[in-house]
Amino acid sequence: YGEFMHRHRFQSDGTLRDSDNWTKGIPLPQYAKSLIRHVVEFWRVHRGGLPRPRSERAPQDTEDILCAILFNASGYLHEILKEKRQKDETTKETV
Repeated sequence: YGEFMHRHRFQSDGTLRDSDNWTKGIPLPQYAKSLIRHVVEFWRVHRGGLPRPRSERAPQDTEDILCAILFNASGYLHEILKEKRQKDETTKETV
């Protein structure tokens, strides 16, 4: 998973993004769309299909596909928990 995350630090222009860049926030719909896309790809490969041809964004094999699923599920959860913490802090301040 760490290798997968490091490979995806490289942007299309060749620059390297910070390793914790994702913590700045990614919209939930973006996480959800990517998660579903990778789950469908996983299911297709699981059923005997070949992975899509690799592009700079598309996972290459089953391990990459599963890492992409983990990233999107973890990121979605991170955003939900972050929002919950913010609401809890706001509630404490108003009490």
